[in-house]
Amino acid sequence: MRKHKPQTNPLSFNETASHIRSSSTETSDQIRQLYPHKPKANETVVVAVSGGVDSMVTTLLLKEHEHEVLALHMVLRPEDSPEPDEHIVQLAARLSVPLHVVDLRRPFHQQVIKPFLEAYRRGKTPNPCVICNPSIKFTLLQEQAVKLGATTLATGHYARLLRDESDGSLRLFRGRDRSKDQSYFLYRLDQAQLARSFFPLGTYLKSEVKKLAADAGMVGYYRPESQEICFISDKDYRAFLEQHLGSDLPGPGPVLDLKGQQLGEHGGIHRYTIGQRRGLGIPSSAPYYVIGLEPDTNTIRVGRESDLRRREMLVTDVNWIAASPPTSELQALVQVRSRHRESPALLRPTTRGTLVRFLEPQKAITPGQSAVFYSEDEVLGGGIIEQVLS
Repeated sequence: MRKHKPQTNPLSFNETASHIRSSSTETSDQIRQLYPHKPKANETVVVAVSGGVDSMVTTLLLKEHEHEVLALHMVLRPEDSPEPDEHIVQLAARLSVPLHVVDLRRPFHQQVIKPFLEAYRRGKTPNPCVICNPSIKFTLLQEQAVKLGATTLATGHYARLLRDESDGSLRLFRGRDRSKDQSYFLYRLDQAQLARSFFPLGTYLKSEVKKLAADAGMVGYYRPESQEICFISDKDYRAFLEQHLGSDLPGPGPVLDLKGQQLGEHGGIHRYTIGQRRGLGIPSSAPYYVIGLEPDTNTIRVGRESDLRRREMLVTDVNWIAASPPTSELQALVQVRSRHRESPALLRPTTRGTLVRFLEPQKAITPGQSAVFYSEDEVLGGGIIEQVLS
């Protein structure tokens, strides 16, 4: 089989140092000199391959830069075979890279699926990718990469990783393609995990990635992109919850407005999330929205669209990527969903967690989702939204 090589892209593995002013978590206002974090020449690199275009082009870029590249595919879903499907086998052959498969179904169920189920049972709306990245992909999969003789695990995430020359710390930044940026999902990674990671696509636009695939003759060899939860094959998370939790889920309960008046009955709080409009079954001249879920009383609170805007929340289980936890009030940009536009807020450490107060009210802040803290494009850290306060 003829090996295909993508055209050289001037953006690839950008060597130029970045000069970025210190974030507000640092004591000085000096200019920081940041350099791309990447594997050394001729090092063995393992690529986490899923069958999509991003991991495929990541593999092509690493081969172009003369790294020894191994493909590593993880089996996660309980119903899947421990053997790779034919698509993955054919893709690795087409890329001319050795394919290795690791069966992570058991730890994935324990560390991702079970917390996902438990969060919904408690009236939260979790993000499983945020759980999976630090516990599965950048821990267990990285360990497998080391066993294969690699120093680095490369993934197709659209994020940038830069080393601060002043202290050697690694700093996580948004990807160049803002519409595909995935830094939000990586905020829980620590310095040790980042040191063994590489994100070659951080300086690319998605359109450029697809062009590289086309130039390499790989169109039709990768799976279409999916935004669905990877372990729910039929895209129906409600049916998944009911199948796995059954009688542990609370049944029907009251739907109350913000004054406490009952407007109807719901079929289970696991079927609703903050900001939801459809499925309430409440006749009205203006639509109602889910404002709150109260699992202790199995109650759903509803209100008008204006009632969705809230200003203050408590964030717990906070991870700070490169800096020590702040001891005083800090201003940052805060993003409360993967597609939410970040907004300025004040962060204040408390004994219960980090109190976040937005300068302007934000729509549909949802317990269980992540709040990620940014300084311009740099990810400072983040945590889980425990409670909406006002």
